Amino acid sequence: MTTTDAIHDKAAFAISGLDDVLGGGLARNRLYLLEGDPGTGKTTVALQFLREGARLGERVMHISLSETEGELRDAARSHGWSLDENIDIFELIPPESLLDANQQQSLLYSSDLELGESTKLIFERVDAVRPVRVVLDSLSEIRLLAGGSLRYRRQILALKHYFARQGATVLMLDDLTSDVMDKAVHSIAHGVIRLEELAPTYGSERRRLRVIKYRGQRFRGGNHDFAITTGGVEVFPRLVSLEHKTEFQRTRLACGIAEVDTLLGGGIDAGSSTLILGPAGTGKSLFSVQYVCAAVARGERAAMFIFDEELGLLLERTRAMGFDLQSMRDSGRLAIEQVDAAELSPGEFAHKVRGVVDNLQAKTVVVDSLNGYQASMPEEGALILHIHELLQYLNRQGAATFVTVAQHGLVGDMKSPVDVTYLADTVILLRYFEAVGEMRRAISVVKKRTGAHENTIREYRITNGGLQVGAPIKAFQGVFRGIPSLVRESVPLLDDDAS
Repeated sequence: MTTTDAIHDKAAFAISGLDDVLGGGLARNRLYLLEGDPGTGKTTVALQFLREGARLGERVMHISLSETEGELRDAARSHGWSLDENIDIFELIPPESLLDANQQQSLLYSSDLELGESTKLIFERVDAVRPVRVVLDSLSEIRLLAGGSLRYRRQILALKHYFARQGATVLMLDDLTSDVMDKAVHSIAHGVIRLEELAPTYGSERRRLRVIKYRGQRFRGGNHDFAITTGGVEVFPRLVSLEHKTEFQRTRLACGIAEVDTLLGGGIDAGSSTLILGPAGTGKSLFSVQYVCAAVARGERAAMFIFDEELGLLLERTRAMGFDLQSMRDSGRLAIEQVDAAELSPGEFAHKVRGVVDNLQAKTVVVDSLNGYQASMPEEGALILHIHELLQYLNRQGAATFVTVAQHGLVGDMKSPVDVTYLADTVILLRYFEAVGEMRRAISVVKKRTGAHENTIREYRITNGGLQVGAPIKAFQGVFRGIPSLVRESVPLLDDDAS
């Protein structure tokens, strides 16, 4: 059987991203475990698994030991689904005789009777329906009825062998209400998927999944963010930049301001990343907008992902400077996404960037700012890895990427919330400095991997007409310390009247 045939022979979930993580879906005629705390989305995933089978014309069955049929149908309706007659819902209720205290035997534990009777009812219903896909929800009830780990394991083994003879692909759900160290079912199941929910200090909950085990199959390891929305679960596979290498021409891109292009040795290279560092108010966003407008003027497409600034305010203030981002957006040349760091996981953000870049074929991408991106990270230690893969992916698509970082402080010693200068191909440094009784701004390029650059420091101004950049500052030293000292009598600073 070829690799393609093997993928087509799998029972897919039809969940965006999850089948990619699993290498196409679940190998048929096997038993799998889907585990996670209550509320992580197990039932939603299971219903999508069954609905895809029903869509393909397969007989599917949901065995419910913990939820009523009405609750399942209500859950489906909340996503806009209808559980039609192709989905057999078997609500397993213990026989009335087992619930009647007057008819319970005193010489046997009631659990012995209930477990055997429940298993018998399951077998009878499966024999009648002959399902191709089965969901068993949940193992917690079987575990309680078994009363001990040995009997519980034997019961799961019995179910496994029975369903194997029936030729069914079985997805068992477990809500982890028992000892989390109990791995009895892990060793029996052909594959194990774990769903987790994280609760950050502020913002909405974050969910992620991990394939713990999948016998004889290649799968995408690690944690993958996912979200539950109206319409079901969507999984955002972990971005691996090496899988997305493309061929492109590494051209030199100018921004339209001659002094800036000279400072950068002719411009920024396609397929490279640029980090724009500076304190608040130095014009980091404006420099990135300059490159966006230059890209659109060349006939290319661009994308901007705005974390910090309200989108309406950005459009309004840039329009006052002559940058009509709204018309570029309306023409389809520019995609602008407002990103809420409190509501979006890093995996979902990377997925959003990929979607825009792939669909729009954007060759200039702006992330403004890394401070907002960091705020979306429930585990800050993984920020470097996330931004590394994202930048490498964009580089391999031939895009010029601009990432802004707001440094702490205004003058003097500046500190960044996280040091990612070694990841970027080019680093542009913006600073305030005091001169002749005014606060002024200076720009310099401190790093450029893709070619030579000017080592000077230039002054720039933010005017009603945009950015104005002057000649190299040679009359002062110590500009980046914030309070420079005069070393020449002439002071070639930008003329106030030039704006």
